[in-house]
Amino acid sequence: MEDERKSEGPRRVQTAGHEHPTAGAIGNQLRAIGALSKAFEQHLGRTLAVNDTDLEAMEHLILSGPMTPSELAPKLGISNAATTFSVDRLVASGHARREPHPTDRRKTVIVPSPPSVARAFDALMPVLNGVADAAADLPAEHRDIVGAFLASVIDVYEGALEAGAAEADTPA
Repeated sequence: MEDERKSEGPRRVQTAGHEHPTAGAIGNQLRAIGALSKAFEQHLGRTLAVNDTDLEAMEHLILSGPMTPSELAPKLGISNAATTFSVDRLVASGHARREPHPTDRRKTVIVPSPPSVARAFDALMPVLNGVADAAADLPAEHRDIVGAFLASVIDVYEGALEAGAAEADTPA
C-alpha cells in the first residue's frame, strides 16, 4: 500500500475562512524543510553565540569573501550604521577582523576568522553531506525531475519577492 503522504496531491483547503490551494504532501514537506532550515540556523547561531543578523553577515563573508561594511550592508538589508554595529560585535567576539582594503587605503574589509569558519563548517557538514548523499541516492532521471521542480519553486519565491519589492517601491 502506497504511503498516503506521498500520494496526496494538490487540492484546495479552507483556513481562517479563506479557501486557498495547497501542494498537498509536497507543500507540507517544503514547509517542513523551511521550518527545519530556520531551526538549524538558530542552532548554528547558538553554537557560534551570534544573533541572526551577525550570523547572516558571517554567511555572506564566508561565501563571498572579505568585503567592506558598505558592501555588506545591502546584502543584510540594513543601514551602514547597523552593519557597523554588527561588524563591531563580530570583531569583539573573534568571528571576524578588520583589515586594510587591498587597493583603497581609506577603506577596510571585514574578514571572517578561520577558527569561526571552521566551527561553522563543523556544524554544517553533517547537513551538507546528508543532503548530498540523499541527492546521490536518487537515480539520475529523478535528480533531473527533482531539480526542475525545485528550480520552479525557487522561481515562484523569487517572483513573489520581486513583486513585493515592486509593490513596496510604488507610492501609495
